[in-house]
Amino acid sequence: MTLLSELLTAFQKSGSSDLHLTEGSFPHIRKHGRLTVLPGATIISSADIEDLTKELVGMNKYEKFLRENELDVGADYGIDRIRINLYRQKGKIAWALRLLPSRLFPLEQLGIPLPVLQTICSMQKGLVLISGATGSGKSTTLASLIHEINATRHCHIFTIEDPIEFIHENIKSFVSQREIGTDTSSYEEALRRVLREDPDVVVIGEMRDQSTMRAALTLAETGHLTFGTLHTSDAVQTITRIIGSFPPNEQEQIRVQLASVLNLVICQQLVPWSNGLGRSLAAELLVATSAVKAMIRENKIHQIPSSIQTGQQYGMRTMNFALAELLNRNLIDANTVELWSPDREGMKRIIAAGPFDSLRQHGVFEIE
Repeated sequence: MTLLSELLTAFQKSGSSDLHLTEGSFPHIRKHGRLTVLPGATIISSADIEDLTKELVGMNKYEKFLRENELDVGADYGIDRIRINLYRQKGKIAWALRLLPSRLFPLEQLGIPLPVLQTICSMQKGLVLISGATGSGKSTTLASLIHEINATRHCHIFTIEDPIEFIHENIKSFVSQREIGTDTSSYEEALRRVLREDPDVVVIGEMRDQSTMRAALTLAETGHLTFGTLHTSDAVQTITRIIGSFPPNEQEQIRVQLASVLNLVICQQLVPWSNGLGRSLAAELLVATSAVKAMIRENKIHQIPSSIQTGQQYGMRTMNFALAELLNRNLIDANTVELWSPDREGMKRIIAAGPFDSLRQHGVFEIE
């Protein structure tokens, strides 16, 4: 067994999500959000890291990394798929390796109300945004939605990713997956050509700049169901990030365009259980009702949190109510709620109202 095989096997057996490696240090793993040393591992030498990297990504991509000092790549390892980011720190090679789930979660196991997810999968056009910090499960949520569409609809699903994380085989749909650097030179180039490729559903792995945001709006506007992810902490920030990516003289038109195509924003975080043995997803949900669209169009975005607070009948929920549900199920404790809540005073009022009756009253368990 090679050093790479030993290392990745130990990583897989540890039940961790991430592996961090660099010369002169013990390998570190992230399990349930906490970073620790990989049990039984030894310090990685300069020769070790070079050999490991060459074996993991192959010589062509290793040479590309040496030229550019950065590399993102996806790869299969056994029954699992891994996402690797290579970089340099203090002049030394370093890894951040993410183990992707070997199976996609059914919609009912994601931790987002099932009626909301089913509605998303039945949409024919418009823009669906999934946001959250790195490691918040955005890719998993998106992959499960795409799998459900693939399994239930006859359409062409077109993804642009950097790198490809989950492999989707054709079920009822025809799935085209393009990887940046392998199948196309850039997001911009792939998006410039996507309309010629007859897509019904388009997935933009990450809306990271003005060009990808403009393309997402155009695709949604031309009748395609378009998914995108952003690194933002709440629904309002997601909307303001898109609008703020454009120069001031364009922002009014972008608000009008975004208001016309937006369907829904999911903003999520993975919250550690009180017993330290797992994490659960908590998600803020913003549904683009006519009132919300008017707020975006008229630049009254600061009013959106109030709409989320009072919009349970449309399937909306605040992050606080998502956290309260986890608290009610005894998965997290009050200290965890306080750490992860964006509005601690509001959270205290929810808890004081009484867990189960208050949650049902506010629609966390049932969406009409």
